[in-house]
Amino acid sequence: MNKKKLLVIVDMIQGFVKEGNMADPYINHITPEVLRLTKKFMEEGEDVIAFKDMHEIGCKEFTKFPEHCVKGTKECELVEELQVYEPQMIVIPKNSTNGFITPAYQNYLRINQHKIREIVVCGCCTDICVTNFTISQLNDIDQKNLDIEVIVPENAIETHDAEVHPRDQYHEMGKILMKQAGAKLVKKY
Repeated sequence: MNKKKLLVIVDMIQGFVKEGNMADPYINHITPEVLRLTKKFMEEGEDVIAFKDMHEIGCKEFTKFPEHCVKGTKECELVEELQVYEPQMIVIPKNSTNGFITPAYQNYLRINQHKIREIVVCGCCTDICVTNFTISQLNDIDQKNLDIEVIVPENAIETHDAEVHPRDQYHEMGKILMKQAGAKLVKKY
């Protein structure tokens, strides 16, 4: 059996890239690379999972972060460049900074994890949702002794900038943590 690859796109949505309390338009510079990866994986017949941050008003996460990506708003939509591919993606809404723990992703793994040889992770924000997903995935691989490589292309991840969250520092910190956990960081995939 040929083992497959999986592309995981984390939160390439309007609310982090284009508009809203947590949006940073600088993140948009990775959109062309995320789009290229999406096309490549789809042309090769591989699965593409897109996580979309999506919260109810008053959710627990809003005690830690400003209100963002409220269900039913444009902030929860994929960036325009990716929307045309959404019907071919496995789209998973998430209510936390870690898509790995969503029931839909756990179900996907239950069915597919022994068929996967490689998981490529891209999107935003490097030090929050991307790192949380990647480290959880790596821990799960270790726990189950699976032969799956997790690859993070550095040109397809980015984080936001804020006074209490300097972009460069947190971006580097996220990369270090993922690498330390066993992810293979590459300049470009």
